[in-house]
Amino acid sequence: MRRAQLSFGDGLIAGEVSDLREGWMTHADRVLADEQIVGAVYEALARRHPKSRGRGRLGAPAEVVLRLLILKHVRNWSYHVLEREVRANLVYRDFTRVGGGKTPDVKTMGRWGLAVDPDTIKQIHDRIVQIAQQQGVTQGRRMRVDTTVVETNIHYPTDSTLLGDGVRVLIRTMKKVTKIVGTVGTKLRDRTRSVKLRLLDISRTARAKGPLNHEKLKQGYRRLLNSTSRVVGQAKRFSHEIATAVKRARGILKRLALQGLRLELETMMSLVRQVMQQTRERIFRGNTRAEDKLFSVFEPSTEIIRKGKAGKPNEFGKMVKLQEAENQIVIDYEVYDRRPSDSDLLIPAIEIHQAKLGRTPRLVAADAGFYSARNEAAAKASGVKRVCIPNRSTKSVARKREQKKRWFRNGQKWRTGCEGRISVAKRRHGLDRCATKAALE
Repeated sequence: MRRAQLSFGDGLIAGEVSDLREGWMTHADRVLADEQIVGAVYEALARRHPKSRGRGRLGAPAEVVLRLLILKHVRNWSYHVLEREVRANLVYRDFTRVGGGKTPDVKTMGRWGLAVDPDTIKQIHDRIVQIAQQQGVTQGRRMRVDTTVVETNIHYPTDSTLLGDGVRVLIRTMKKVTKIVGTVGTKLRDRTRSVKLRLLDISRTARAKGPLNHEKLKQGYRRLLNSTSRVVGQAKRFSHEIATAVKRARGILKRLALQGLRLELETMMSLVRQVMQQTRERIFRGNTRAEDKLFSVFEPSTEIIRKGKAGKPNEFGKMVKLQEAENQIVIDYEVYDRRPSDSDLLIPAIEIHQAKLGRTPRLVAADAGFYSARNEAAAKASGVKRVCIPNRSTKSVARKREQKKRWFRNGQKWRTGCEGRISVAKRRHGLDRCATKAALE
């Protein structure tokens, strides 16, 4: 799990850079020395190849993997930047325990990032919360909770651009199939140019105003849907011919590649058909509230979330909950597959606080989205003395008077620190937009 022996060069590096370290590195060193944290990473790496513990050459120590990944996320770097910076910087070499050794390459660190899965990260985080409680950093007397949206890395979705994306991917995949199998079977007809012209026509028409333009827009979408339908039909024939061995390849690697391309065609055809259906519903039937609406063919899990922001009324991504105790310790986080109502999250958050810190918070603070009379009553029944959640719609004089009391106003001032935490995570650590091509976890 750890480096067995330091080299002579490691000692020189540590001595030279000890006074150049940043403050957070010293605090992180004390926490990352914990055996349970390093052990969690060690077990995660071992799960990739269960027999690797006793066979083959020695892999990188778990503490090196852990520290490299932490440095990457603290700095919000890509793996390429991480490799370059660690290789060139003695402070980073010392902190990550790479020392005078060879810096791991980009692909290796990327595999480590995949191996340290969300469950392992959750274990590490829970252990850090335990350490914070044991060292008296937090006692769990107060709790604040807030939610935010982490956007997926997509362009602003419109029906026409989604259809264009689907057509582009299908044609690109069929070109790859043709390159492997040659001109056997159905011949590829590239409709990229005609679809692009349809998209430009729709874009110009949509910017104009007037009753006649609405009919022109419908005509443009009819032509685009017709072209898209033809591309989907061609992709269906390609997939069928691969399955029936009309289109086949020589060599095991090419056959595997061909089956992978067929799977890509099937997946994308399903998504494009869904986009075609929701386009017909919106453009020709006026139904803008179709169920399971698709906002990206590349990130199908993306949701539209409206949190009432004037500058950004619609956000496309996933909702994330952050829950803190005193001294800015994040005791829990969660990414939701389907956006829940904020008011449904308060009581589970209190239960999580009780489970992790072993006590009921004396004060609970949240914004108005978490308020309901049922939540307030349930929180007080669970032992919370002061529920500091404003009710914006109340007409009760007594309620308004209570919300003006000093303890309530102080609680709301403390609550805004959670928004500051979210702001820092978005500005400095990449929480504003998920660049990873996968479902958020």
